[in-house]
Amino acid sequence: MAGAVNEDGTPTAHPVVTVTGPRTLHETNEAPTLPEPGRAIVDITYTGVCGTDVHGYTDGHMLPPAVFGHEWTGRVSAVGDGVSGLEVGQRVVGGVGPACGRCSQCVAGHARQCDTAFAEANGVDPDAPEHGAFAGQVHVSARRLIPVPDEVTDIEAALVEPATVTFHAVRRVAATPGAIVVIQGAGPIGLLTAQNARNAGAGHVIVSEPSSARRDMATDLGFTDVVNPSDLKARVEATTDGRGADVLYECTGVAALLQPSAELVRRGGTLALLGFPLDTSTVSYADWQVRELAVIGSLAYNHDDFVATIQLIAEKRIDVAPLHTGTVGLSELGDLLEELDSGRSSHTKVLVDPHA
Repeated sequence: MAGAVNEDGTPTAHPVVTVTGPRTLHETNEAPTLPEPGRAIVDITYTGVCGTDVHGYTDGHMLPPAVFGHEWTGRVSAVGDGVSGLEVGQRVVGGVGPACGRCSQCVAGHARQCDTAFAEANGVDPDAPEHGAFAGQVHVSARRLIPVPDEVTDIEAALVEPATVTFHAVRRVAATPGAIVVIQGAGPIGLLTAQNARNAGAGHVIVSEPSSARRDMATDLGFTDVVNPSDLKARVEATTDGRGADVLYECTGVAALLQPSAELVRRGGTLALLGFPLDTSTVSYADWQVRELAVIGSLAYNHDDFVATIQLIAEKRIDVAPLHTGTVGLSELGDLLEELDSGRSSHTKVLVDPHA
């Protein structure tokens, strides 16, 4: 497979959508190119719309260009010189490469905090693509491409990236098997965190979510203790004999919830941060210190997190497909971002098909 072609056999230009200002999208057609050494061209199949994309759209300048449209899957259409392990036509997802072994973190023995992989995850590495994958194609470093096995569908592949974010977070917490866990927020990140926490041995999972539709989705995914936030404190107290949760995963990114979330955690327990607040958070330092809370931040992922997550999806131990609630074309992206920003959308995860 060599990508779309014109009648004379020459490659066609492909569409690209970028943010050029607050609530302003620019759609253009990009001329086809040949892959540079060490890089590959991927024809995009689907790109997931993330809360980060919504924030980047409304702000207009907060995201590096490569991050607007960072949840994607597609097929390799061309590979550059020096690339091994990838073939034209192969299905892949965009991830991060293995630890580089050369940066300061790697040399110091902290390979899981590799500076190179972290920069790739945040779209600020020297080899970052010029735009994200709200496009027909992306031209990326081949080290970032992770093969997709046949057991994983295209829809599932498009949800690998957010699933990997949550796998990374649960892995960092490393909770004791049998732990009582609270998931605050049942959006895509919360629902995926809940599944990964269950896989990691959580003994009891309480999911808190204001949306009835998302509470229903959590129930459909097999979680039996799903509550409205107004009932969360009482449920945690009843479940733990007043101690508090062993682990609380904060998945909403609402700054005002940080201290109330901490207060639901038992003395010596863990507050795990996945949601990314854009506002200043106020907390009680003394409260956290007196109760000896462990606070674990989590952002992005490592290469091996992607490999493990894909395997879990292939084995049906993480069910990502129910989170997919809609698909739109590139021309509908602006309207969708406005809908998601309104807070009134019924969607959980929407995918963009650039060829629709």
